[in-house]
Amino acid sequence: METLTQLFGEGENQTVLQMSLRAVVIFVITLLLLRIAGRRSFGMKSPFDNIIVILLGAILSRAVVGASEFLPTITAATVIAVLHRLGAWFGTLDLRFGALIKGTKIVLFRDGKLEHENMRRALVSESDLYASLRSSMHVEDFETIESAYMEINGQISFVKKNSK
Repeated sequence: METLTQLFGEGENQTVLQMSLRAVVIFVITLLLLRIAGRRSFGMKSPFDNIIVILLGAILSRAVVGASEFLPTITAATVIAVLHRLGAWFGTLDLRFGALIKGTKIVLFRDGKLEHENMRRALVSESDLYASLRSSMHVEDFETIESAYMEINGQISFVKKNSK
């Protein structure tokens, strides 16, 4: 126990070496926790997935600087990772639950018309929509576009009209 205290320090007053060793341990633990949470925690970038990144960063930083005890901090971070994994899993089993925690797409354009009410709900202006259209589809108007959506990750996607 004495050796661990010398290596990792105690409380908020650590040497550079002690804080660096804490950072190495937390880095490894974070990798394990992200494996528990699953790949989607970094891949999807939805608000549900961003929560784990923010919370793990906030919680685990406390262990590095010694602001909280090590074991309770790691336990709290593990609970967050497991909750994220369970939420994602239940979201695949029940579409309504999935929509509740992950959100749903919002139609911004369809049938040749801008959906102004949905655009207001998504906080997307006409300028934003046209900028996204130019950026992702490399066109300036909606002539070749069937529909446009605000996806759950905040990106705007477009569906081209079928060429018959």
